[in-house]
Amino acid sequence: MFLEPHFKGQRSGWIEVICGSMFSGKTEELIRRLKRAKIANQRVEIFKPKFDTRYDESKVVSHDSNHVLSTPVENARRLLELAKGVNVVGVDEAQFFDRELPEVCQELALRGVRVIAAGLDMDFRGQPFGPMPHLLAVSEYITKVHAICQHCGNLATHSFRLAHDEGTLMLGEKDVYEARCRTCYNMGNILNLKEEDNNKAGL
Repeated sequence: MFLEPHFKGQRSGWIEVICGSMFSGKTEELIRRLKRAKIANQRVEIFKPKFDTRYDESKVVSHDSNHVLSTPVENARRLLELAKGVNVVGVDEAQFFDRELPEVCQELALRGVRVIAAGLDMDFRGQPFGPMPHLLAVSEYITKVHAICQHCGNLATHSFRLAHDEGTLMLGEKDVYEARCRTCYNMGNILNLKEEDNNKAGL
């Protein structure tokens, strides 16, 4: 469980990152922290990528259907314009933002803003996702949350794509992705490669 750092009067800013695979509760944890900040009478603004409209055009929604109102933005720089006078900034689906996000988050932190960003640390290929590696490197606090592997029940760290599509940006839910542990993720990749080889051979 993450315990917020002790602060008085929000005299200094910092960056918190919540990361993990699909279905690990990243957005749920982000919403929890933002709600606690509101209870503490902090001025809070939440942002998400404009093109992510899976659940709602203007809400940040978790897989468990908890939600908060947010502001969809087309790029990271917009946060600097829209977060003036704010104590806490929440960023959901951080992996979908452009490469300027870490720099923007650092600038907000230097203004005295508490920045809480949630996002996938790896894409479906198991590679670092978008601006997340840089954001993790410059953050003060990192929380890695885990899903449950749908095949063996162990802790899941990977997002396995069920659909055969090579594009990195593919929005989807349980019909498109599964949370898997390292072993089951790699087994799935091996089976996919065998299936592709058989298709090419006409078997």
